[in-house]
Amino acid sequence: MSQEVITTKDGLKVRKLVSLKPSTSEEYREAIMHRVDHFSQKRDSVFNNMVENILVKGLELILETKIRVDDLLGDQKETVQDFIEKLLFIGL
Repeated sequence: MSQEVITTKDGLKVRKLVSLKPSTSEEYREAIMHRVDHFSQKRDSVFNNMVENILVKGLELILETKIRVDDLLGDQKETVQDFIEKLLFIGL
């Protein structure tokens, strides 16, 4: 892609697109996809993997516990939530 540089009165340089090849967008797309693949496969930090695993497992455990508690409470869920809210408001 060829460009022409134009200088304005204020001294600002502006690049003007002179020609556009049909393959330019394909080249940009391939370059972006290459970068995405590069960073998605770059997992050489053990610390990052460990932190990610701990966070995911923690969230999974919390969500599983919430689902099980909701299933156990059934119809009583709303009354228990109201009770907990009243306790929290008293504590504040």
